[in-house]
Formats: sequence, C-alpha cells, structure tokens
Amino acid sequence: MSKTAIIYSYHTQKSKKVAEKIIAAFGEKELEAVNAEELKKEVLEKFDNFILSAPTWFDGELPNYWDEFVPDLEEMDLSNKKFAIFGLGDQKGYAENFCDAIGLLAEILEDCGATLVGQTSIEGYTYESSKAQRGNVFVGLPIDQENQARLTKKRVEGWVEQLKKEFS
Repeated sequence: MSKTAIIYSYHTQKSKKVAEKIIAAFGEKELEAVNAEELKKEVLEKFDNFILSAPTWFDGELPNYWDEFVPDLEEMDLSNKKFAIFGLGDQKGYAENFCDAIGLLAEILEDCGATLVGQTSIEGYTYESSKAQRGNVFVGLPIDQENQARLTKKRVEGWVEQLKKEFS
C-alpha cells in the first residue's frame, strides 16, 4: 500500500485530536500529515490516497482554509486518486446541517474526477439533514464530539480498517 496523506488543520483542537486517533489506528509510518492551512497543489500531485478533515463551520460551511484552496482544487484532475473525508459536527446544536462540510468537499472532489471511499452508515446518528448523506450512508465519517464523544474511538478504528482495504 502506498503512503497516504492525512490533511487537517494543525490549529484546531477537536479535529486535530480525531486526526491523531486516525494516525494512531492507521500506523504513523503509513500516513504523512499535512497542515490544511499550508496545503499546496503539489501535495495532491504527490499522493494517490488522502484522508481529509472537513469540520463543519457555522451553519453548514467549509472551514476558511478549504474555501481558500477550492479554486486550485477545481483546476485539478483528481482521477486515479482516492479520498476519504472525516468531519466534526454537532447533531443537536446544528441538526439541520450536521457535518455538511463532508458533503460539500465530497462534491467538489467528485467534480474533479476523484474517487470517494470511506462511506459510513447513518445508523446511530440523530439529526435533521446533512449534505454528507446519500441514501443510507454518509460519504465520509461524521464525528460528534459534543454529543457522542464516547463513540469516536470505535468509529475511527472501524473506519480505518475499512480505508486500509479501500485504499489498497
């Protein structure tokens, strides 16, 4: 299996902790961490597999660092590259746009020809709507540290095992 990039903001608290859990579960030697706030096109050209952090900000928006990189992203051909997205959201406080950033980023990546991996079941979550949901699955891994922190470790470990198969 080729090395995979995990891209997240080094300046966040909760997303960074989840990224560290993913790195620990995946194996440090298998992942290369990249600060999302310093992301350049060359990183996307260097790797074939990616794990992206997309926490939902405000009322269903991408974080600023992704918004700033989207114009570069939209110019790229990402065919033959696989992306898995995890994101943080709050099912109770923001039930009407739970983990929307996962869905927003997924749509942009697919428009660039990328293959999405790492779909997860909607079971066990309670929310009104989410742009990350397609049918009975999310297009990535939603994490709710506000209301379901006790489930994070189990969800991350299961997702990582799934990704190891889908990335190979």
